[in-house]
Amino acid sequence: MSSSDVDPNLPLLDEPAGGVPEVISTPKALADAVAALEAGTGPVAVDAERASGIRYGSRAFLIQLKRAGTGILLLDPEAFDSLEPVGRAMQDAEWILHASSQDLPCLAEAGMVPTRVFDTEIAARLLNEPKFGLASLIGAHLGVRLAKEHSYVDWSQRPLPHDWLAYAALDVELLIELRDILEQKLREADKWEIAQQEFAHAALFTPKVYPEPWRRVHGLGAIKNRRGLGRVRAMWAVRDDLAEERDVAPGRIIADRAMVQAAGTQLRSSKELLRLPGRGRPTPADARELFSAVQACNRLPEDMMPTVRDPQKSTPRLTRQQRDAAKDILTHMKSAVNARAEELDVPHDLLITPALVRELASRAALGGDHPADVDAVEDFLRERGAREWQNAEAAPLLCRVIDQHRSVRA
Repeated sequence: MSSSDVDPNLPLLDEPAGGVPEVISTPKALADAVAALEAGTGPVAVDAERASGIRYGSRAFLIQLKRAGTGILLLDPEAFDSLEPVGRAMQDAEWILHASSQDLPCLAEAGMVPTRVFDTEIAARLLNEPKFGLASLIGAHLGVRLAKEHSYVDWSQRPLPHDWLAYAALDVELLIELRDILEQKLREADKWEIAQQEFAHAALFTPKVYPEPWRRVHGLGAIKNRRGLGRVRAMWAVRDDLAEERDVAPGRIIADRAMVQAAGTQLRSSKELLRLPGRGRPTPADARELFSAVQACNRLPEDMMPTVRDPQKSTPRLTRQQRDAAKDILTHMKSAVNARAEELDVPHDLLITPALVRELASRAALGGDHPADVDAVEDFLRERGAREWQNAEAAPLLCRVIDQHRSVRA
């Protein structure tokens, strides 16, 4: 929740109107919270705080809830094996979240899964709001400025300071009021139906699972050979095991940049890992484990090294002529999408994601039986998660571009 772009002259809200409640961390307090949620009415405002970059994984270390008739609840997920009873108490309610894709995975990990979602960020983007951060929306629509942020603090710390808890509670203090305002604006803009499609899609969000997660290492593109990629893969596996064992973020074992740099050199000893420039160098003990992994990799035959091209990439390989054609198709597709998005008054990447447009352009450049009519384009987009409103708006214009390209080449 950033407040840097909020009018500093707005009145400051530094605590919820009802004060900051105690953190729920005992079975008795949890049972009382469940009963309070069940007695409440209407939607539930939901938020979560993680310790990203500090702890391993992305689990929640604080969950904030607010419901009419219930008030604000602050839950400590670390104190319980599961928060499924809380999830069940909220099962029939709409959950209000801001940027739901950030919080739904850690809520699910805690045992809380929604059936209905209202995402205030998605709503604001559909309305083409110039600023759609939570603090900006609350400032613009509710006329208050929220207290300074603690977004990047260590939420795994115990006990949590009062001002951190106040900050966390404010994240749900006004979400219900904001939701009602945004719904009214969506209805007035004749965007309520497409918003419901977006919210239904958001409720089903799960993080993408990568078969080769080591390929997510930042800066990996600097490695152009299979052996270097194999070294990154080997170091990544050691780093991930150490990080999980110690419950620390992997970057605290060794930074991505340091791994990539080490993979591109011929390491002669573990001490060279300690002399890498910049931050994120390993400890001597960890350097020895990482160096051993690199040595083991170096002894493997070339055919056991990973391929340079990610086998999971959906974009097909193209010849130079096809790449030129794809670039031309993409330029015209972007122009068509941007024009229609402007007419609809929505961001172009909400009308259709740029990645989908790029993939479709590449496949269209292949020719043959690749997407050639509206039905085929709709199927292509639907298989990749496009909503019906996106298909109805984007598929015909994308197909038109493909037809024009093929008629020119005919």
